[in-house]
Amino acid sequence: MPTQASAAASQGRETTLVRNLNTPWKMRWYFLRKLPSCWFWGVRVQQCSPQQAQVSIPFNWRTQNPFRSIYFAALAGAAELSTGLLAILALHGKGPFSMLITKVEVQFSKKADTLTVFTCEEGLVIQQAVQQAIDTGQGVEVCVKTTGRNTAGELVCEAWLTWSFKQKSRG
Repeated sequence: MPTQASAAASQGRETTLVRNLNTPWKMRWYFLRKLPSCWFWGVRVQQCSPQQAQVSIPFNWRTQNPFRSIYFAALAGAAELSTGLLAILALHGKGPFSMLITKVEVQFSKKADTLTVFTCEEGLVIQQAVQQAIDTGQGVEVCVKTTGRNTAGELVCEAWLTWSFKQKSRG
C-alpha cells in the first residue's frame, strides 16, 4: 500500500513530466534525439494532460506530398504521437513496460493542406488498460481514437491506434 509521502512524490513526478511534455524546447530536443522524423516535420505538442493530448503538424515543404497535401505517413506519425503521449503518462512510475502499436486504421475525409491538429481524449481508457496489465500480469490491448482537424476546424482524418501494454518482469 503506498504511503501518503510516496503518493505525493509520485504526483510530483507526474506533474514534472506533464510540464516537460508541454515545454516546446524540451519536446523539440526529445524529437531530435528520439523521434527525428517528428523534429524534421515540425510536429509540436499543443497541449498534454493525463486525459487529453493535442499534437500539430504543419503543412510545409517537409510534410508535403506531390499532391500538395500532408503526406499520409506524416499525418500518421502525428496521430500516433497524440495517443503515445497519453501512454507515456499512463506508464510513468509504473515500472518497466513494453508498449507497442499493433494495429493502425486511418480514415481520411478531407485534404490536409493546412496545419492539422490531432486530439486524443482517451487518457482514462489508456490508464485503465495499463492498470489491467498490472493487475493481471498479462498483455492488454486497447484501441484509442484521435481526430485530425485543419485550421478551419474541419475533420481531416480519424485514426484508431491499437496499443499493447505488458509489464516486464522485475528480475
